[in-house]
Parts: sequence; structure tokens; C-alpha cells
Amino acid sequence: MRTFIAVTPPAQVAAQLDALVRDLARFDADVRWSAGASIHVTLKFLGEVSSELLPELVAALRQRVRLSAPFDLELQDLGGFPSLRSPRVLWCGLAGHQRLSELQSEVEGICTGFGYEPEQRPFRPHLTLGRVRGKRNLQPLVEHLASAPPSLHGKFTVDHVDVYRSTLRRTGAVYDVLEAIALEGER
Repeated sequence: MRTFIAVTPPAQVAAQLDALVRDLARFDADVRWSAGASIHVTLKFLGEVSSELLPELVAALRQRVRLSAPFDLELQDLGGFPSLRSPRVLWCGLAGHQRLSELQSEVEGICTGFGYEPEQRPFRPHLTLGRVRGKRNLQPLVEHLASAPPSLHGKFTVDHVDVYRSTLRRTGAVYDVLEAIALEGER
């Protein structure tokens, strides 16, 4: 099954991001917007994982990741990959992501031990808001984001990591949490 490991913001932050996405959608740009409930920070995309391997991988994650202490993140700014002037992905950045980067490195190491290739790109913590599909009405949207970015006020505690199954459908991917792994270390 198609699998990834992620941190998921709580419902109130997801609702704020969903409202932001609905506001940005008014530009009618050729962007496939993310639904607030599906927005997450990917720590490791695994792709296809066999049903035999998954329990072993989850057990290894639980054994090591649970030792991490909960930590806080805050919505920070908006941007685009590779740049906001010519984006393929529109995202929301996160303040306080040093601990998140450490957690991602831990997850990466565990997955590498199971034979998964390490990610070659540097980890850039973000919440994907939308994927640009074409140029239609993109320029007014980009100008809006560059000149009058929306104000974001979302702080949340990361107290678990989710292991997801991703099912591809015509309408987009559907994500189901297979396992939630609590962060039980002391702050």
C-alpha cells in the first residue's frame, strides 16, 4: 500500500488553513488546492509498502519516535517551490521547526534501516496548500501573496506522528491514518 509518515495539525489549525485555501481559490487560478483536513507535513514518503513489512516498520518507529518530546510549531508565512514568482507548489511555512527537523531525521534514519533510499533534497518543513497545474490566473494570485500575504495565527503542539495510507482517486489522493505514534518524551 502507498504509505507516508507525517505530522498533522489539529482540527482548529486545519480549519484556518482550509479558510485560507478557500480565500485563495477566489483568484480562480489553475491550482489543485488541498483540503484543510488533508494538510500535513510529510516526514517521509515511502511509496508502496508491503503489508508484511508495515507492522515491523511501525514497531521500529514506535520504539524510537515515542522517545521524542512533544514540541510547538506555528504557522509562519506563505511561499512557493521552487519560488513564489514561479511556483509549482504553494505552501505555508512553520516557525519553530528545529525539533521537527530532528524528528524528520530520526524517521529518515529508521526508514533507511528498512532499505528505503534517503531523501536527497534538504528537509524544508511546510504545509502544502496547493499544486499549480497551469498558468491561468496564476499571476494575480502570486502578486496577492507577495504584496498582501494573509495573516496567519496558528500555533499547535506536535504530540504524535501519523503513518498514512494514500489511495489515489480521480478526485485526488485520500489519506487514512493507519497508526498514530505518540511522542512521550519529557519536554
